[in-house]
Amino acid sequence: MNKSYWGKWSAVYRDELTRNIMPFWMRFGLDRKNGGVYTCLNRDGSLMDTTKSVWFQGRFGWMAAHAYNRVKKEPAWLAASLSCCKFLENHCFAPSGRAYFEVTAEGKGLRLRRYLFSECFAAMAYAEYSLASGDKAWGDKALALFKRIRKFAANPKKWMPPKFEDCVQTRGHSLTMILINVANVLKQISSDPVLDIQITESIDQLTKYFIHPEFKALLETVGPNGEFIDTLAGRTINPGHCIETSWFLMDVAVARGDAELVKTALKILDWSWDWGWDKKYGGIISFKDCRNLPPQCYEQDMKFWWPQCETIIATAYAYKLTGDPKYMEWHRLSGDWAWKHLKDKKFPEWYGYLHRDGTVAQPAKGNIFKGPFHIPRMLVKAMELTEAIEKDRKANLKSECARRGRISR
Repeated sequence: MNKSYWGKWSAVYRDELTRNIMPFWMRFGLDRKNGGVYTCLNRDGSLMDTTKSVWFQGRFGWMAAHAYNRVKKEPAWLAASLSCCKFLENHCFAPSGRAYFEVTAEGKGLRLRRYLFSECFAAMAYAEYSLASGDKAWGDKALALFKRIRKFAANPKKWMPPKFEDCVQTRGHSLTMILINVANVLKQISSDPVLDIQITESIDQLTKYFIHPEFKALLETVGPNGEFIDTLAGRTINPGHCIETSWFLMDVAVARGDAELVKTALKILDWSWDWGWDKKYGGIISFKDCRNLPPQCYEQDMKFWWPQCETIIATAYAYKLTGDPKYMEWHRLSGDWAWKHLKDKKFPEWYGYLHRDGTVAQPAKGNIFKGPFHIPRMLVKAMELTEAIEKDRKANLKSECARRGRISR
């Protein structure tokens, strides 16, 4: 690959974010009457359903402020973040302190779920907005909510109905991994020791319980002490989640200067690429069974938008940390595939749901689960990584030229 490969991609990521993705959601998603954001948008941006995903009030609250902090000081993005934060604070929490999963356009609660992701994304939004605006009050709200999340997670029987009856005890990967990311976001605005405590606890749980070398896999559901559960659910591998976890660990490893954690992150990425990359059609599939039995999930071989995004980030990150050309090749494969199949050639924003062969399963740009998060987050993170790789390349080239000049003299 020629010397401009990473520089080319960094420009592509920035252009896609600022010209297409953010303008699409700012134009069609923002609820300028009630506050917050709509996500149930058709291919052209037209509104299909006014039900609001509480996940995305937090996700876009975080994303808009994150883009403001990292890419461009666009006042409208900061205002959009504040709108989502206010909508969350005023409408999206039940009297128990738990956050709803869905609310009406005006903010009336529709559904609570046992998962704590609504709370996690709200805490991220508050923290990122605080960082962008300088308003410490939102940072205080973020930390208080994070501590509430830990309280809920520590006593799930009280605060969250169980997934199974007591006869089957399980431990899930999802909350373990997302709390690493949430704590990392909050560390930008707080030095409270609870944040590093959470990161360390989550990493310990990942390595002790979820990583199963006998399958060369990180499993989604295990027993309380990491026991392998030989059922359809217990054998499930979610390559996208695993790859996302790998780059969360890379973030921590870089911050801590932890070489062993880098090795763990790369091992998870390598295993998950092997499980997830479709050698026939390309792209990362949704689910595999660790015994190579048929997965139970009906969407098991579909290509969703978000695993492709996580793969683009993780492979660029892995290359930056190692210089290993295989990660450059994986980045090329995943990036080319995503741009060819996910990007809509007629309307802004990307498709979310594809068949295994890359054809569009349904053309809507958003729903309760898909909205302005994975794609813009990927564009910002990948832009930063590729810019850094290109900067390192130029510095190394300059150093090498200087060295050769000294030798020739």
